[in-house]
Formats: sequence, structure tokens, C-alpha cells
Amino acid sequence: MLKTLLRKQMTEIFRTYFYDTRKSKPRSKASTIFLFVMFGVLMIGVLGTMFTLLSVFLCAPLTEAGLAWMYFTVMALLAILLGAFGSVFNTFAGLYLAKDNDLLLSMPIPVRYILAARLLGVYLLGLMYSGVLLLPAVIVYWCMASFSLQSVLGGILLILTVSGIVLFLSCALGWVVAQISRKLRNKSLITVLISLILIGAYYFFYAKAQSLMQDLIANADSYGAKIRGAAYPLYLPGRMGVGDPVALLVWIAGTALVLFLTLYIIARGFIRLATSTGTVARTAYREKKARVASPAGALRRREFARFLGSPTYMLNCGLGSVIGVAFAGFLLIRNSWAYENLSVLSEAVGIGIPRLAPIAAAAVCMVLSTVAITAPSVSLEGRTIWLSQSLPVTPWQVLRAKLAVHLWVGEIPALLCGVAVAAALRLPFPTAVMTVILPLLFTLLQACFGLFVNLLHPNLTWVSEMTPIKQSLGVLFSLLGGWGYAALLGVGGYFLTVPVPAWVALLALNLLTALLSLLLLRWLKGRGARIFATL
Repeated sequence: MLKTLLRKQMTEIFRTYFYDTRKSKPRSKASTIFLFVMFGVLMIGVLGTMFTLLSVFLCAPLTEAGLAWMYFTVMALLAILLGAFGSVFNTFAGLYLAKDNDLLLSMPIPVRYILAARLLGVYLLGLMYSGVLLLPAVIVYWCMASFSLQSVLGGILLILTVSGIVLFLSCALGWVVAQISRKLRNKSLITVLISLILIGAYYFFYAKAQSLMQDLIANADSYGAKIRGAAYPLYLPGRMGVGDPVALLVWIAGTALVLFLTLYIIARGFIRLATSTGTVARTAYREKKARVASPAGALRRREFARFLGSPTYMLNCGLGSVIGVAFAGFLLIRNSWAYENLSVLSEAVGIGIPRLAPIAAAAVCMVLSTVAITAPSVSLEGRTIWLSQSLPVTPWQVLRAKLAVHLWVGEIPALLCGVAVAAALRLPFPTAVMTVILPLLFTLLQACFGLFVNLLHPNLTWVSEMTPIKQSLGVLFSLLGGWGYAALLGVGGYFLTVPVPAWVALLALNLLTALLSLLLLRWLKGRGARIFATL
């Protein structure tokens, strides 16, 4: 029974490898094998190689300094972080709020088997994520420092006990996520916010990783003394990795105690949490006047609701607006620093700063090209497109509402970026005005082009909304077209500044972008509306 439940649990975790949601049918054996091979290449070939190089970078200097235990402490902490991050959301969805909890609990299956299968699934997933980091670290230590019975035993047990700590953290954090999820109303915005925080943290630590590692090696003695004094529990896994028998026994006993308490608490409250439906707020009816909206306003609210109600849609098609605001804020805050560096660059290449304006404006357009809200907007209508077609509105009004959402989300970052670039370059007034206008017109062109491509290549038969958002020709062509046109603006603007002033060159680029936008708008209002009406 337990084996069957565990097989079911692991199949659910890797469901996309066995079932094609886009075609609503099981994958072939060849396709499944290929996907697992690619997953192995990613986990072992890419991540394994990366962590092996990190282990080589840290092992030699720390071992030579007599701080081999610190090497294992650092790698164990990184493994715990990676393992907990990789499995916490699976714990939330697969342990506490699994969709089949009610079904399994209604069957003649002992609850302990259901709980054991779910916990084993979480443990194996955490072991996979933490092991892909810790296993190369242990092997590197065996090869570069010490290969003895004690070090081998300590390394293997360290991998197993670290995965136990990952299980504890995953269960604890997953419980917190489950509790928050049950009480939240607008989960989409929270999901996007958490995703943005994690993305920002990743890039922050990625940028600081080398300096942090160098600082660790340079001040290893002082850090080691602090860990042994103020954070002694972190000293134990390091000593266990090098084969210290006392640390090994203490760390195993501590891990076993933590896991026992975790399992005991989960077992006592599992049924209550698994069958809970969350708190439902009682609302009393209050008579109030209905707010009447125009057809255009109602359609815009409908499109905004679709955009704000889908984390996948927001993250994949609206992330460029967040990057644009961050870019503008950085330039406005570090205005003097940006001007000094751009002055050095202009002197190095022998051109005036105003000639950099088209290139800077094109760089802003490159960032804004990742805003692709209109590109999947027609496809997202799906099989319910007949609702839009049957409303007492024209097809052009529906398309115009889709354009409006893109412009509302994209034009504000475009304006901020244009002003920030003009301020950073300290451009003359005519050049500054043209620099601000170009990203605004580019955003309009990008919105029209995305809708144009999606009308020509719609996908209305999708099963998962990720298909039109991440796998559609509309989004692909919109991104590639935006990048290509932004590059054309930068190169063309640079060469245009040779015979004419920078503001004249930017004026020409603005006129070209406006002309293309008008042509696409005319097409959308005419043929595009007719295509939408017949989809």
C-alpha cells in the first residue's frame, strides 16, 4: 500500500513528464524518457557542475587553513537553503492542500500510510535538491583533502541528515504557506510579489556571490571563531563532514529529535488541516446604487481582471514594466554616477553625450519590449471567445480594451525611463523631449504589433493558460520583433546623429515609430476586427 501511494505521489510531482496538458493525452514513452534525460542533464550536468566548481573554489583554501569543517558548514547551509526553497511549495501543494486529500481519506486506507507517502515524497524531493549540491561537495573533499573511513561515513551521513533538516523546514514553511493561502483572497498579486522578491534576491546574491566567497576565505579564522562561539550548532555538521565521531552522534541525535517532533505534530493535526476549507467571511447585503459603466470601461475592467487574476500572465508578460520602473529609479537615484560614467564613455569613443541619446532610448525600448500583454490576449479568450463576440459591442472595442491594458501597464514605466535617461544624460531640452517620447511611441507600437501577430496566429484550444502565454507564436514574434526594432532604433539613431543633430535624429525615429503604429492601428480597426469576429 505504501509503495503504491509513494509511486502515485512521485507521479504527481513529475506529472508533466507523463501527461501532455496541451494535447490532453499521455506522453509517449520516448517523450517521457527524453524529458527525464533533459531533467538529469539540468540537475547533474548544469547544477552539479556549477556546485562542483564552487566546492573546488572553497575546499582547498579552507582545508589548508585547518578549517575543513567550515567548508562543510557553508556547503550544508547552501544545501539546506536550496532544498527548502525547492520543495517548500511542493509541500504546500502535495502535503497540506493536496487536491485528492478528501478522496484518499474517504477510502479504506490508514491515515498513517497517506501521511507517510506524502512525507516520503517531500523527503525525496528535498534529498534531490540538497544532494545535487552536497554530493559534489563531499566528493571534492574526498578527492582534494581526505579519503578515509571516517570522512566517507561522515560525508554520507551528512547528506542524509541535511535532507532531514530540509524535510523539517519544508514542512514548517509549507504549513505557513498553507495557512496564508487559506486566508488570502487575492492570491495572484501575492504570488507575483513573492516571485519578484525571490527573483530580486537571486540576482542580488548572484551579483554578490564572488565577493562573499572571497571575503569568507580572507576572514575564515574570525568567522570560524564566531561560529564555534555564538552558533555552535552550525559547527556540528562541519565537524561531522570531516568524520568527527562525537559531532556525528550529536548531530544525528539532534536531527532525529527534530524529525520526531515534526512528524508527531503533523500527525496530530494532519486531518484537521487537510480537510479544512479556510475561513469564509460573512457579508451582509447592503442596498446601494449600481455603478453604470460605459462599454469601453467595462471591457477594460474585464481585461484588467484577467491580467491581474493570473500570476503566470503578470510575470511572463508584465515583468518588463517592473524592470522599467526599477531601471528608472536606479538612474534617478544614481544620477551623478551615471552621468560621470557616461561622460567617460563618450570621451573614450570620441562622441558627445547627446549622440548617446538614441542608444540610451533604444536600450529603454529593449527593456520595454518584454511587456507583451497583448501578444497572448486573443488566445487567452480560449473557447469562451464567443462571449466577447456575442456582446453588444463592436470587435474593435474589444481589441481596443486589450490595447488599453498594455498601454496602462507599459506607458508609465516608459515615461519614467525616458525622463530618467534624459536626466542622467543631462540632455538639451529638444533632445530630452524626443528621448522621452520615443519609449512612449515604442510601447504603443509593441502593443499593436503583439495584437497583430496574435490575431494572425491565435490558439483557442489550449488546456493550460501557460500554453498561449509561454508557447505561442504571438509572444515569441512580439519579443523578437521588439528586440529587433529596438536594436534598429539604436543603430539607426547613432548613424543619423553623424549628419544631423541628435534631436533631429530622434525626431525621425519618433516619426517612423508613430507611422508604423498608425498603420497597425488602421489594420487592427479594419481587418483585425473582422478576423476577431470570425474566430
